[in-house]
Amino acid sequence: VQLQVSGGGLVQAGGSLRLSCEVSACTFSNYAVGWFRQAPGKEREFVAASASRRHGGRIYYADSVKGRFTVSRDNAKNTVSLQMNSLTPEDTAIYYCAADAGIILSSMWSGDNYDYWGQGTQVTVSS
Repeated sequence: VQLQVSGGGLVQAGGSLRLSCEVSACTFSNYAVGWFRQAPGKEREFVAASASRRHGGRIYYADSVKGRFTVSRDNAKNTVSLQMNSLTPEDTAIYYCAADAGIILSSMWSGDNYDYWGQGTQVTVSS
C-alpha cells in the first residue's frame, strides 16, 4: 500500500489550502485514513481521520481544527482530502496522511496504530 500526498504550500493567515492523499489499495474502502502533522520541535499530533466503510465512514477531528478543517473521502478515487480554512501560523507543520485496514475507531487518533504512511507535505502559514 502506498500513499501519495499532494497539496500544501505557503499561505497567509486566514487563507485556505487543500491536501489530498491517494491510497493505492485494492479495497480502499476498508482503510481508515488519518491526517497528522508535526511542527518543528513538537511531537506529531492528530489532525483528523476518516474511518473505513465498515465503521460507517465516520470522520473525526482534533479540537484544534474542528470547524476549520474538513475531511472528504472519495472511495471511487481512493482519495481522502483535507480542506483547511481559516489557517493560522499555529497550523504550520509538515502534514502526513496514514492508512490502516485493521485500526479500530478508538485507536484512530494515534499515529502508532497506522501501518502505512505517505510522504509529508509542508504547510506554512505566514502571519
